[in-house]
Amino acid sequence: MNPTRRTVNTLLAGLPLAAALPLAQAQATKKRLVLGMVLEPPGLDPTVAPAAAIGEIVHYNVLEGLTKIGMDGRVSPLLAESWTVSPDGKSYVFRLRRGVAFSDGAAFDAQAVKWSFERARADGSTNKAKKAVFDNIARITVENPQTVILTLANADATLPFRLGESSAVILHPASAATAATRPVGTGPYRVEDWKRGVSVTLAKWAGHRDAARVALERVVFRFINDPAAQVAALLAGDVDAMPRFAALQALPQLRADRRFVVEVGATAGKGILAVNHRRKPFDDVRVRRALTHAIDRRAFIAGAQEGLGTPIGSHFAPTDSGYVDLSGLYAYDPDKARALLKEAGVTTPLHVTLTLPPPPYARKGGEIVAAMLAKVGVVAKIENVEWAQWLSGAFKGQFDLTLINHVEPLDYATAYADPKYYFGYDSADFRRLVATHAGSNDAREKARLWREIQRKLADDAVNVFLWNPAQVAVWRKGLRGLWTRSPIFANDLAAVSWSA
Repeated sequence: MNPTRRTVNTLLAGLPLAAALPLAQAQATKKRLVLGMVLEPPGLDPTVAPAAAIGEIVHYNVLEGLTKIGMDGRVSPLLAESWTVSPDGKSYVFRLRRGVAFSDGAAFDAQAVKWSFERARADGSTNKAKKAVFDNIARITVENPQTVILTLANADATLPFRLGESSAVILHPASAATAATRPVGTGPYRVEDWKRGVSVTLAKWAGHRDAARVALERVVFRFINDPAAQVAALLAGDVDAMPRFAALQALPQLRADRRFVVEVGATAGKGILAVNHRRKPFDDVRVRRALTHAIDRRAFIAGAQEGLGTPIGSHFAPTDSGYVDLSGLYAYDPDKARALLKEAGVTTPLHVTLTLPPPPYARKGGEIVAAMLAKVGVVAKIENVEWAQWLSGAFKGQFDLTLINHVEPLDYATAYADPKYYFGYDSADFRRLVATHAGSNDAREKARLWREIQRKLADDAVNVFLWNPAQVAVWRKGLRGLWTRSPIFANDLAAVSWSA
């Protein structure tokens, strides 16, 4: 339901709940949770589609990988109980957990791992980590049902982290064909229902190896992308929590409401104004630099994100190890922007289309970006699209400019070493840097190359790198275990419970 403006304003004024729940119903709610989500995923298989919203629902809950990334970013065993790495960093031996099954009764073993990873690196794979992770796996060896060996072409110290991302979850061959709508995994929950456009419901799987430790019997993910509706749903008790709350203008009220807890934490996100290099005049670096000089990052963060975020100058987040702050490379300078456009031979006004997906940071931030661009002679016509339209349009290269938050950590190779990626950056020099970095075993050389990779993207002004968003989580008091930081986009429901 979309509430009217009058209804929302009434709720925002702090309308109390109508009545206390009866005792029996209150007890039942201790085993049930309703989470609000901004975006509905296009499917439920994170190994074939890039949308981060998929992982928010199924990762760790329905589908699991060999390793697990915690809220603090640390890596721990999951389906693998341990692993060892060779001195040259090119061979990983994973010892798998015993007594694990898929929720359809099929056994989990090394063959399932091999099949999943070979599928991810096969020709035609649409796994978003194919190039960065799976193409680097030269050989997969099943030593026995509980042992799998990954032999890499190039040493990769980040592999345990990468295998904890949603793109590396393990599927069983018999169920993979229907994973987009009914994924079957080794996690503590099963998909019970998916009401398109409304919600996805997960139900606890009694046969899970740690079922006794899982407190929540049922979790409903409700899709609410309108900011006012998010606030209304929280205040009315229709949702219990929003792990990634987007209606930031309502935070003062929610902080003052004793029914709620508000936490602000870090993310690995990179919010960018993506630029289509395949369309003129954006193939000219002077034009892209002009766009960057035209945007006041701090004013953008203040206006679009209530000040919750950090300016960035390349496709890296402050949470990344070895991060270089390049946000000062192209300072806000409208005069410089106009001069660069003139130098590039661009006749102003330059008319472009700014495509905006549904998240509030895009819709609200897009208005701010358009106003700033207009001051330097770039007139942006705003085109608001739904998430499915953005994935089938802008993400396929059909756009001029678009505002988007890349939430995946360490996605620089996926996004910038592939000329076929949606914004079409094609740099042989950058690809050489990435390949040299991947192939080096010298720590100092890798650190130097890591800095050069960041600087190269900044120097080429590939996109307008804007901000590293904060995560804002809001939940009803009494709820415990919800993530307050997002090194990856996930909701570890097995760790969530209501207080007694």
